[in-house]
Amino acid sequence: MGHANRNKLVFTVKDRCKVCYTCVRECPVKTIKIINGQAEVLSERCIGCGNCVSVCSQNAKVYFDSTQLVENMLADTNNKVVACVAPSFAADFVDIDDYKTLIGMIRKLGFYKVLDVAFGADLVSKAYKKIIEEEQSMSLISSDCPAIVFYVEHFHPELVKNLTPIASPLVAISRVARKKFGNDIKVVFIGPCVAKKAESNEVDEALTFNELRQLFTKYNINKDNVTPTEFDAPLSGKGAIFPISRGLLQNVNKTDDIVEGQIIVASGKNNFKEAIKEFEKGELSKFHLELLCCNGCIMGPGMTERNKYFYKRSQISKFVKNKLQNLDYKVWNEELEKYKDIDLSQTFSILDRRYDIPEETEIENVLLKMGKKSPSDQLNCGACGYDTCLEHAIAVINGYAENEMCLPYSIEKLHNSIGQLNLSNEKLANARLALEQSEKLAHMGQLSAGIAHELNNPLGVITMYSNLVMEDLKKDDPMIRDLELIVEQANRCKNIVGGLLNFARKNQVRPNEADIVEFAYRSIESVVIPKNIKTSVVSKIADSTVMIDIDQMMQVFTNIEKNAIEAMPNGGELRVEIDGDEKSFEVKFIDSGLGISEENMDKLFTPFFTTKESGKGTGLGLPLVYGIIKMHNGKIAVKSNNDITIGKTGTTFILTIPRIN
Repeated sequence: MGHANRNKLVFTVKDRCKVCYTCVRECPVKTIKIINGQAEVLSERCIGCGNCVSVCSQNAKVYFDSTQLVENMLADTNNKVVACVAPSFAADFVDIDDYKTLIGMIRKLGFYKVLDVAFGADLVSKAYKKIIEEEQSMSLISSDCPAIVFYVEHFHPELVKNLTPIASPLVAISRVARKKFGNDIKVVFIGPCVAKKAESNEVDEALTFNELRQLFTKYNINKDNVTPTEFDAPLSGKGAIFPISRGLLQNVNKTDDIVEGQIIVASGKNNFKEAIKEFEKGELSKFHLELLCCNGCIMGPGMTERNKYFYKRSQISKFVKNKLQNLDYKVWNEELEKYKDIDLSQTFSILDRRYDIPEETEIENVLLKMGKKSPSDQLNCGACGYDTCLEHAIAVINGYAENEMCLPYSIEKLHNSIGQLNLSNEKLANARLALEQSEKLAHMGQLSAGIAHELNNPLGVITMYSNLVMEDLKKDDPMIRDLELIVEQANRCKNIVGGLLNFARKNQVRPNEADIVEFAYRSIESVVIPKNIKTSVVSKIADSTVMIDIDQMMQVFTNIEKNAIEAMPNGGELRVEIDGDEKSFEVKFIDSGLGISEENMDKLFTPFFTTKESGKGTGLGLPLVYGIIKMHNGKIAVKSNNDITIGKTGTTFILTIPRIN
């Protein structure tokens, strides 16, 4: 017997997959490959256990649907299709009071005969009993569960020789069916198992109980519109307890008693793997293994209800008890005798699917990329779906997993991304503000050009004629004072126009070498400092030589310093701090003045905005400062507090300018 020619048993519905890694965690052989966040089943490594189908809450994992193939088979009048029903039906169809009604429903779908797989279990159990009672018998692994057989063939090929060379109950009953009804029949298995769909080429198709219910619904077959019937002969006996853990033992009247037993029973994805692992090491060399991939067939992925283990177990017990009470043992023994010569032998193949363990350096590199620099960083939390960080790293190297599956790594990466995003947002906000300011200055420049052009000529005429008139007057003439005021105000207007022209023309930076510390002292000396204000220059810079446009930068320093002095009418302190590195230098102007209100912070560099009294400010000083700093490819920032309840009041202007413009 060979395996059925079915390339893929389990599929992923991609738009449902939420990348929770539950399927990876529950897969006993880690045959799930994460590709761009999608969980794909590697069919060549899959053992068909269906755990991923059972645990996926999003129904993103589905097994191969055989309903259409079976429908086509039944629709062909040339086919005689025999249904072989697994004994675990008693734990699934609890909504149907009499199992004979279920058999009637199956017949109504068009099946030629309906056989009980449990009779195959009766035959197999006798063969098992005989082989394990042989004195020279080697330690064996039960072979009735196809997922266990696939697991041994794929991942423990050295143990293939230890698989019990006996056919499963399904294969046994299919051979009985062919002997009784002819080799031209079609055999369809109906049960809870997905792996059965690929178990044997002696079985034409396999339906799960869930698929069977779909067919009942499609053809409107229910317990009220069928005639109850019994299974076709041969009828089964105690083989009906096969679907539960230790069912095989009870059928052969053996025990896994700790003191006297020679059989170890293990079921479930973790237990059967551990048993095989210890068996392979020789630690269980004197024991036989009865293994089931699921926690008994009653928990198979093809069951309609995938939970309620103990309730299902009780339903099997109840069914078997009633069955044995009504069993005609004479007829049953006659049937066993009739088919005692059925060939129950079975061979298995070595289908090695193991991958090579990578070099230790490769593993270490992957672990380092996930931030696991030492063994203490390997949390083995299992969030990725793998039991250990080491297994996860190996899976990454083999292309089955991604670094991002590591939860601690992804959280750390997310934190870094958020930090970078916040920094980018801050830079973007600053760039936006700078762009807005540049647009304001550009519009102001256009306006300034027109105003300056119109005002410069009349201002020049006023100044010239005022001076001519003063020259003609005697020194003690009272009109001289009035004319001096006219000249003074005309010059003031001329300065305003000059400030406007700074916006209109594209000034060029003419950098020259300067000692920024000495420059700061000189700027303070250029400003009138009241006696109640203390000034200081604090240097923290190693190399004070910088390249700046000396004239323009002096405008910057003195403008900021004048504003600071005016913000301290009652006295205070103005401190200029200078720091920097090899790429840039930084100048801070720190005053203890009244501070700037929060609503005015965004308007500081807007042309003509001023908080000074009328006649004391034009609102062009800080916009001019902003423009000069930008022409030096620098940055300007302002921090201020005007609320004494929060802390000390005052303002800090921070200039950051590259050493090379």
